[in-house]
Amino acid sequence: MTERQKDRPWLMRTYAGHSTAEASNELYRRNLAKGQTGLSVAFDLPTQTGYDPDHILARGEVGRVGVPVAHLGDMRRLFQDIPLEQMNTSMTINATAMWLLALYQVVAEEQGADITKLQGTTQNDIVKEYLSRGTHVFPPGPSLRLTTDMIAYTVSHIPKWNPINICSYHLQEAGATPVQEIAYAMSTAIAVLDAVRDSGQVPQERMGDVVARISFFVNAGVRFIEEMCKMRAFGRIWDKITRERYGIENPKQRRFRYGVQVNSLGLTEAQPENNVQRIVLEMLAVTLSKDARARAVQLPAWNEALGLPRPWDQQWSLRIQQVLAYESDLLEYDDIFEGSKVIEAKVDQLVEEVLAEIDRIQEMGGALAAVESGYLKSQLVASHAERRARIESGEEKIVGVNIFEGTEPNPLTADLDTAIQTVDPEVETRVVESLRKWRDTRYQPPFNHPRPCKALERLKEAAKGTGNLMEATLECARAGVTTGEWAGALREVFGEYRAPTGVSSAPVAVPAEQGSAMAEVRAKVDATARDLGVGKLRFLVGKPGLDGHSNGAEQIAVRARDAGFEVVYQGIRLTPEQIVDAALAEDVHAVGLSILSGSHAQLVPDVLQRLRVAGATDIPVIAGGIIPNGDAEQLRAAGVAAVFTPKDFDITGIIGRIVDEIRKANKLDPLEVPA
Repeated sequence: MTERQKDRPWLMRTYAGHSTAEASNELYRRNLAKGQTGLSVAFDLPTQTGYDPDHILARGEVGRVGVPVAHLGDMRRLFQDIPLEQMNTSMTINATAMWLLALYQVVAEEQGADITKLQGTTQNDIVKEYLSRGTHVFPPGPSLRLTTDMIAYTVSHIPKWNPINICSYHLQEAGATPVQEIAYAMSTAIAVLDAVRDSGQVPQERMGDVVARISFFVNAGVRFIEEMCKMRAFGRIWDKITRERYGIENPKQRRFRYGVQVNSLGLTEAQPENNVQRIVLEMLAVTLSKDARARAVQLPAWNEALGLPRPWDQQWSLRIQQVLAYESDLLEYDDIFEGSKVIEAKVDQLVEEVLAEIDRIQEMGGALAAVESGYLKSQLVASHAERRARIESGEEKIVGVNIFEGTEPNPLTADLDTAIQTVDPEVETRVVESLRKWRDTRYQPPFNHPRPCKALERLKEAAKGTGNLMEATLECARAGVTTGEWAGALREVFGEYRAPTGVSSAPVAVPAEQGSAMAEVRAKVDATARDLGVGKLRFLVGKPGLDGHSNGAEQIAVRARDAGFEVVYQGIRLTPEQIVDAALAEDVHAVGLSILSGSHAQLVPDVLQRLRVAGATDIPVIAGGIIPNGDAEQLRAAGVAAVFTPKDFDITGIIGRIVDEIRKANKLDPLEVPA
């Protein structure tokens, strides 16, 4: 081999945060001591969606899937004894990205940092929130303005910061094919860069600086060759777009800069030990190819399909990266795939198909228009439905799920209750109490009563105009404004947005062919409707709380529709009261609740109690999501008719079970219907 300098390893991160700012700070400092080279902050759902911990929608969600940050004091505690000037921090935050960056900057200033030296990333990709993750707040137009203002501000004031991390990760989780993943992410990038260019806030000669700070966050699935080719195609298309559309001549500024988390959708609850080899294979797709190597990598833990990983589980994932980077010879060679005819042919195919899809989206008016029309969402729902159908038929094989299902007893999960991290239910009470103290003390010296109010009024006035909103946001941060107050002020001006669900326009994925399982379920649905004397069985699919991961709910809704149900699905972010009101108004025969954030223990019993108070005890409630065994037993004891988790991959079978529960609740005899 020709002597060459060994490459530096990529940034190694662990996506982490839970319970409180204090607990998360301790976790971050422990992970850094173990050799982690960057921070990746997970925020809880109230923080992501612009609510304070004491808001009705925040109930059961505080500190569950990330750390709650309600004000400047929380941000101070989160990064206590962590010198931000020396840190590279990624923050997975979108609708409230401007607010969290403002808090981060103020804490850095308090530490004495030179903010021009701050390095890190705010995800800040709102388009994928409308399509897949569901933490959007404002309509597309104002959301794009917030993104544009942040980019313009950081280019001038925090030049080493990545103000947006265009995130195709969740598109793949929502069912995107590689072509869709690249095309939708690139269409988002075009919408953002066009908005920055057209805003007049950045002169044309500095557009290269803007392009150079655009980063991407990509998903690496288990199909190794396809995923590695996807990364190479991403880079080739980004180079073409930035050179031809925006006239960027400097090749360094055109470089495709991406971080990656390997696929969590493909992690299985069944035989979860198999997730380790999946994670390794997926990591190789984004590290083996030098010319398409990720700049930062974070790996999920083997037990994420079971619940919240423990520190030891996160350490295991970090060690996987470290063994590859420090023990193998990977970093000693140039690109080992250069010149491969197989790789080049696959990349050429992806590039051709992606460019055609980008053109299709541009003809519609661009990414935001394709969001508002429902085109992008319906395409994702359809792709996901097709994938689920392939898994159920056995065409797509998943070890331990639909093939090689026999297993030895697993010592890792012998005690499921200790195999995952649990969040103390009292955390929410303590966080809410802390928030109330913050509100009270900010009105005492050195603060004074009008300061937060004046800052919020200035923010609203700025939002009504056309100026950059970052300075007004920084003033709110310094004045002690809370996350809910900042977002609430902008809600007053911008309004809120409910994105299209994509369910009604999704095509049939599993036809009811004679002799099939779907035909049998359709017959049961029709027979039960006749027995009840109704034209169609009606099924409400509900998403209580702030969990925006709607993929599972959408797939259940589509399959129930195809099985002959009339489906009521109003999308995400509903209170138990709203769900019960809809169930009664629509006179439904069953309610299905989908929750992946861990708030099921509080929200599902609330729905049950409200139905009982309304006298609707004949409406069975079915729960689905990431629900530990102990919690599932408690839900069944509380009156839930059935509980489904990720191991229950047979959606047609689930729909059949729902019909059985409707018959049982209405005291009808069990039904066996030949197809």
